[in-house]
Amino acid sequence: MNNRQPVAKTVSTQSRNARSQHGPLWLGGATLALAALAATGVWAASDTADESADSDAPAMIEAHGYSFYGDLTYDADFPHFSYVNPDAPKGGEIRVAAQGTFDSMNPYSRQGRAGAYSWALYESLLATGELFGGGSVPGDALGESYGLLAHTVEYPETKDWAIFHMRPEARFSDGTPVTAHDVVFTHNLFLEQGLPSYAMGVGARVLDAEALDDHTVKFSFAPEISRRSLIDQVGSTPVFPQAWFEETGARLDESRLEAPPGSGPYVLDSYEINRSIVYRRNPDYWGADLPVNVGRHNFDVIRVEYFADGAAAFQNFQTAEYTFRQENNSRQWATGYDFPAVQRGHVVQKEIPVGTPPTPSGFVFNLDREMFDDRRVREAITLAYNFEWTNETLQYGLFEQRHSFSQGLHEAEGLPTDAERELLESLGDLVPPELFTEPAVMAHTSSPERLNDRRNMRRAMALLDEAGWEVGDDGIRRNADGQRMRITIPVNASGSATMESIVETFTQNLQAMGIDARFQRIDAAQYTQRRRDKDYDMIVDGYVALVDAGTGLHQRFGSDAADDVFNPASLRSSLVDAVIDEALMAPGPDERDVALMVLDRVLRWERFMIHTWFTPVAWVAHWDMFDHPEEFPPFAIGELDFWWFDAERHDALREAGAIR
Repeated sequence: MNNRQPVAKTVSTQSRNARSQHGPLWLGGATLALAALAATGVWAASDTADESADSDAPAMIEAHGYSFYGDLTYDADFPHFSYVNPDAPKGGEIRVAAQGTFDSMNPYSRQGRAGAYSWALYESLLATGELFGGGSVPGDALGESYGLLAHTVEYPETKDWAIFHMRPEARFSDGTPVTAHDVVFTHNLFLEQGLPSYAMGVGARVLDAEALDDHTVKFSFAPEISRRSLIDQVGSTPVFPQAWFEETGARLDESRLEAPPGSGPYVLDSYEINRSIVYRRNPDYWGADLPVNVGRHNFDVIRVEYFADGAAAFQNFQTAEYTFRQENNSRQWATGYDFPAVQRGHVVQKEIPVGTPPTPSGFVFNLDREMFDDRRVREAITLAYNFEWTNETLQYGLFEQRHSFSQGLHEAEGLPTDAERELLESLGDLVPPELFTEPAVMAHTSSPERLNDRRNMRRAMALLDEAGWEVGDDGIRRNADGQRMRITIPVNASGSATMESIVETFTQNLQAMGIDARFQRIDAAQYTQRRRDKDYDMIVDGYVALVDAGTGLHQRFGSDAADDVFNPASLRSSLVDAVIDEALMAPGPDERDVALMVLDRVLRWERFMIHTWFTPVAWVAHWDMFDHPEEFPPFAIGELDFWWFDAERHDALREAGAIR
């Protein structure tokens, strides 16, 4: 296998138009996935391109895969992803936990609370993410997509449109074929009934979706916009069966327990509301032997057990009510794994390195609250968070301080580089002078000796005084109109006790500054609704890490998406919008990297989030009945993707009386 293949050979527009009447340009090697290079180790091309074609016409590309700059890891004839075990046995069951409740199996609606992994039944034209579990596909490359429902994708180098040639053998789980008509129907369904942010982000950019025949679909893109996240976005949208929606009258924006048939390797087997969901591997899965799927989807059954809260979940893990656990509670990881099954070696613990930048999570300000309009207020409240004390006292020193939206990758440092300065200068009056003269905003340091670091508290209270929020006779801060500074932070009751303690101690520091602060412990359903409605002053939430440029940046950080749930701060910044546009229009990877570094710098300057912690490893515990490849890919843990069931170890646990 060659890593990072050369750029594509090309085909003229005239040649492509002539051949599109007779099907794809090349079918040999087209049984692979839609995002790598061709069978020769370069992009697929016709050997009979019409040399008399207009030389001014854009060059044509047809390939088994896609990445924006064409630098794909896998050849068209790759047998399987390099990190999987192609001989992994199929069979067995893995059980994982979920907390809270569910009342729907439709994850694409704002209504109801969808069951865990309810989205994983459906496939897209391109394989772009793990069906189950977190990570990317492939797990050793970012920004690459390999064909799934489609075997090739065809587009001009200008990326004005894209044609996907679909696999005729693709089937939904009810045996009906997956066609281009289903793709077009699903595209329109998301525009008409999906989340507003999808219609906003896609509707104005994708002008048309057309089924050229039963297995060929064309997407046409708007002119004079960034070519970013066009082909990969339409290629990663899940595909639903048109017939099912027409027969049932179901809507995408409704809460329902009925799930349309999917084309993926698993089907919904059964569910018990608020107790469990069972997914079963489809023995007739059409794509089982595709190279993109070899060594994956190895469990016969994936069972999700629901528990009221984190404490109940951990207690039931100890008795094997579920068998795999990714730990997110530092207290439990440090002190909780001393129960008998661990001592006897029946439960094993692992720390798996994670190669992607950590999720930018923390205390997020709701910028729709007028009191947060002043950056000095946001900075003052930020100073109330004591990472060092929290980490040492509540989290057993297991975390590192996070500063960036792209920690360790596109992380802005110090003063702007020459390239950053050039980009900032091009944005004119949108850029405040401080961005040129002050280093990138870093998380403040605090004393680990006491919760309320006096130096930071004094600075915070001075900032609040400067901003016009002064302490009254009753010890509460008010503005010139007599309004109390009141901050309420909702906490999910089904979350961890450690997180609740962190929010509570942060609230105590706010109270010491004269702020009427409180945290509210509410049930999971109410928490979900309040998060959707943005009914909070602050909330513990997160954004996506800045890994690559794409229109998702506008959907997460852009002003047009300020009301959407994916932008929990309701961030509206013309400067942020402009920098995102620069990233989307970057002509090459170097320019993209500079734009993302500037975006990180600007987002941190906006101070809409209090950055908290991260760990460069994932904490995993499981009953000793599973195995995995010796080397993990950098961007996926893959427990529900490329791990497998070890029948001998399972039987040994049963003989020892460790499991039923």
